Amino acid sequence: MGAATFVEIVLPGKVEPEGLKVRRGVVPVAGPGQVVVEVEATGVSFAEQQMRRGRYYDQPPFPFVPGYDLVGTVLETVPGVPPELAGRRVAALVKVGGWASHVVLDALDLVEVPDGLGAAEAEALLLNGVTAWQMLHRKARVRAGQTVLVHGANGGVGSVLVQLAQAAGARVIGTATARHHEALRAAGVLPVDYRTEDVPARVRELAPDGVDAVFDHVGGRGVIDSWRLLAPGGALVCYGSAATRDDTGSKQWPVLKLLGRVWLWNSLPNGRSASFYNVWAGRAVSKSRFRARLRADLAQVFATAGRGELVARIAAELPLDSAAKALRLAESGTVAGKVVLKP
Repeated sequence: MGAATFVEIVLPGKVEPEGLKVRRGVVPVAGPGQVVVEVEATGVSFAEQQMRRGRYYDQPPFPFVPGYDLVGTVLETVPGVPPELAGRRVAALVKVGGWASHVVLDALDLVEVPDGLGAAEAEALLLNGVTAWQMLHRKARVRAGQTVLVHGANGGVGSVLVQLAQAAGARVIGTATARHHEALRAAGVLPVDYRTEDVPARVRELAPDGVDAVFDHVGGRGVIDSWRLLAPGGALVCYGSAATRDDTGSKQWPVLKLLGRVWLWNSLPNGRSASFYNVWAGRAVSKSRFRARLRADLAQVFATAGRGELVARIAAELPLDSAAKALRLAESGTVAGKVVLKP
């Protein structure tokens, strides 16, 4: 295996997608407690869109290999790693490094993918699925009969949120551009056009008493409207700052400002709650607890898909060396679901 070649995509600096570099080399060797995973699918998330602009709040220094998550097959194991892992399809969150043909990972960070779930489908449900599940069930604790507002209901996370909320028995209002409304209606979502409609006014028409939860990846000043749309006892879950993607200046400031608003709102005695979701929360405190929670929640996501209550929304599947095209497509705002790269 040491003589085999591999491919990875390098982000050299603040560049347009066409500035990505292809680097070839030799497949790395696993160390103690590690495995080499041959990547079958990785994805384009909003994080990579921010990273190429230098706008992701804790990205590593340039140059580096992007790729927030991946699905692949364990090539072989080393002493100290369960030998039955060899040949198994696994999933992993990595934050960076996923846009490669092979990746070395700690065996404890792997989550096995159930038989019957394809690599691209599992990839589309990995970061998006665990994010949606944890926000819905661990943060907002959505219950049957409630009404929720999902911003970007056609997107990678948004489309999973919609389905998981419906599986929990909730009524869903979703924002999206008009081109996605027919599909959203067919899926049982009440669509709102964030470009042409007064979103707060329209949501109040659909939910006069307010909504029980809002899932907001947009940030910026619009998050104030999200807070005001909550019903008594409602929960706002923020998980991004898409509105500031093309801004200049400090990349930490949008997140810090959002955290400040969350703190202020939670200090108000009105029964509503606000939180900022980070999929990595708790990892620095206890890796074992973080891994157990990730494994349990992702198992729930995969099981929901296995029951037919959750369908992976794949916008496009492109080869790894078309990463620039994939990134352009993901940033275009014209697609529904996840853009998947297949080495």
